[in-house]
Amino acid sequence: MTKEEWLEERKKGIGGSDASIIMGLNKYKTSIELWEEKTGRKEAEDISNRPYVKYGTDAEEYLRELFKLDFPQYEVTHKENTIIKHSKYPFLFASLDGILKDKETGKMGVLEIKTTNIKSKIQSDNWKDKIPDNYYCQVLHYLNVTGYEFAILKAQLKYDFDEDLRLETRHYTILRNEQDIKLLEKKEIEFWRYVEKDIQPPLMLPEI
Repeated sequence: MTKEEWLEERKKGIGGSDASIIMGLNKYKTSIELWEEKTGRKEAEDISNRPYVKYGTDAEEYLRELFKLDFPQYEVTHKENTIIKHSKYPFLFASLDGILKDKETGKMGVLEIKTTNIKSKIQSDNWKDKIPDNYYCQVLHYLNVTGYEFAILKAQLKYDFDEDLRLETRHYTILRNEQDIKLLEKKEIEFWRYVEKDIQPPLMLPEI
């Protein structure tokens, strides 16, 4: 697809970044706001030119190449502006940062790349011993759509608070969790039914 075609196609279903909103685990957008976007009541805000978003977009290809060097046991493939659809529910789709194949076992996986600025202790705590909930939902969504067995999240964290300026790279391996995947799939199907019927869904908000 061209980038314009890819952007239009993304409006026709539920992508990975939508998953945490539907589960009420996203601090930046509510389920109702997402429903308004999917039903054409309002346009999603264009944040592509914000510095932190542009940095992440520009850095992605280099971080993917670094991943290849650090983890030669995986075959890594990637094509821009590509959408993978769920075999049973085509309104569930994935646009991946990379597809992994274990050269020894043949097992398939998802590569997800994140760059983030850590400017407070609260943000730092979100990454303590785990990945943030919104990213976990995103990875689960991708595992469901693709049917792959594992995902690796490569995170570049830029710490810039309390006179602490440093870069830290982490790699998290997430295995399929069928119970969590089925719960997410159920909630996403329910949400899309609201979109199809043009009925406002219940408001889902993260816990404070």
